[in-house]
Parts: sequence; structure tokens; C-alpha cells
Amino acid sequence: MIHPLSDVQSNNIGETSNIWQFCVVLPKAVIGNGCNICANVLIENDVRIGDNVTVKSGVQLWDGVTLEDNVFIGPNATFTNDLNPRSKMHDKEFLRTKVGKGASIGANATIVCGVTIGEWAMVGAGSVVTKDIAAHELWYGNPASHRGYVTRDGVVLDLNKQDKDGNTYQL
Repeated sequence: MIHPLSDVQSNNIGETSNIWQFCVVLPKAVIGNGCNICANVLIENDVRIGDNVTVKSGVQLWDGVTLEDNVFIGPNATFTNDLNPRSKMHDKEFLRTKVGKGASIGANATIVCGVTIGEWAMVGAGSVVTKDIAAHELWYGNPASHRGYVTRDGVVLDLNKQDKDGNTYQL
């Protein structure tokens, strides 16, 4: 379903994906099946979105961003693609940012270009990510730092990979 009040120029959208009102999707963008692209989202040309991805309202996905399957992007999360932005002066090639399978990014987080966020990792709301995040790691703060781990099922673990009840997990 593509809402009639969105501007979707791409033909590369999975049949079971939903794109809501006031979205802009440029012609070369690729969106997989089962995705939910909420209102007021911008997706540029060199963006790849896997299957079953949720992108909440107010997110801009600039050239160079890849979201793998089952990723969650919270409302107003911000991605960048230029480390030295200047008006009317653009790099020939933008840095690439990858969000791995099953990872979650909280509301209002900022993801500086060129980083990789590993599979099933989690970034807390309002965080500023300037470094790569490994699989299953929990990062938050400004700048974001490693604060624990997260299982595939979303159980938050401390730095010793223990849950709040003291159970230890292998990731």
C-alpha cells in the first residue's frame, strides 16, 4: 500500500510493504517486503532497505544507508552521509552506513555516517553514534558508549552478559 499523499518514484518496493502519507522515495531506492515506512520519511536513491523493516515518522535515509532485514528505526532518528558538510559542495562519494539484521535504533538517535551497527544491536533514544557497534551490543549516551548487550529477543544484559535476575547468556 502506497498512500496517495506520498511521492514514491521507485518501482523497487516489496508488494507487502506500506508507505504512509508525506513520504518521498527517490527512483533508485530499494525497499523489501513487509516494511512499514511511516509518515514524513525521506528515502534517497542509494538506500537499500531489507525485509520487515520499520522506519518510524520523521526519518531521513540519505544516500549510502543500508538497513538489513528486521531493523527498527525509531521516530526522528537522524542519519548523516557527509562528515564535512558545506552548502553547495558535495563529496563525489558518500560514506556508507550499515545497520545489521534485527538491530534497533531509538527515537532521536543520531548516526554519524561511515559506521556499522551490528546484528541485533540496540542504540538508545537520543544517543549519538560515532563508532562501529558490534553484534548484540547495547549503546547509549552522547557520545554513545557500550553499556551492555541485547539478545535477539530483546532481553537487556549487563556488561557481564547477565540479565536483571543474574542469568548469564551466550550470544
